[in-house]
Amino acid sequence: MKKIKLIIAAVAMLSLVSSSAVYADGFAPGEGLYVGAFVGGGMGIVQPKVATNGSTRSELAEGGADGHAGGTFQATDGGLGLAGIEGGGTVGYGYKMGDLYAGLEGEMAAGDVKFKLTSASPITLSGSAKDGNLVTLSSVEAKKDWTGGMFGRLGYYVNSETLVAFRAGVLVSKFDVKTTGSTDYSETFYGGGPSFGASMESRLSAIDPNLSLRIGGVYTDFLTASVFNLGTNQGNNTSTSGHDSEVTGSALSARIGLQYSFFDVNSLF
Repeated sequence: MKKIKLIIAAVAMLSLVSSSAVYADGFAPGEGLYVGAFVGGGMGIVQPKVATNGSTRSELAEGGADGHAGGTFQATDGGLGLAGIEGGGTVGYGYKMGDLYAGLEGEMAAGDVKFKLTSASPITLSGSAKDGNLVTLSSVEAKKDWTGGMFGRLGYYVNSETLVAFRAGVLVSKFDVKTTGSTDYSETFYGGGPSFGASMESRLSAIDPNLSLRIGGVYTDFLTASVFNLGTNQGNNTSTSGHDSEVTGSALSARIGLQYSFFDVNSLF
């Protein structure tokens, strides 16, 4: 009985090793279940927009220079630039169909992509030092804390060692925003939108037949996010009809990394 058990165990082990050997030689870049890690540089642009009703006619007449007509103020050309380093990981599954490729992929990334504007001297927003209610602003900073999303991928095998693929999906990012001045404020905002990317993966057969080098880029449109208030700085914004503060923008990331395929569901059948 023991011999039979040993024979069964040996056959099972041999089958497992044989299956692994076959797929170790047969995995093309991006094929099967894979994981990857990458580093790169991120950049982007943020465009602010503020809309307000401003003061009423009577308030303008009574307030003189302190009144304002209101309106929409926005950056129509250019904006505030973001730049920094980021890194993260991917997990996905790909299917090779001759020279064609299709797959699904998820990713998470973190880094220090940010912008910071600092004034040489504090900017007066409201009030006066004489009355003791002076409100000033010295700096504004925003950092993209992390990014995550899901994608669908389509590609073409240039040869058995190289895959060129395109992906499309949705990315969501967490932004930490803070200001310094007479009072410091901070808040967390989430922005997301459609994202597109392209990559080239080349198998590193000399190291491991399942290991690939991957280079590529990702573009994300963050659409529009409301930044009505920062932290406890409620001010009069919430009670002023017609007031709205928004930011919109986009980001571009260039990456290089490694990717490893280790399982194909076809091996189960």
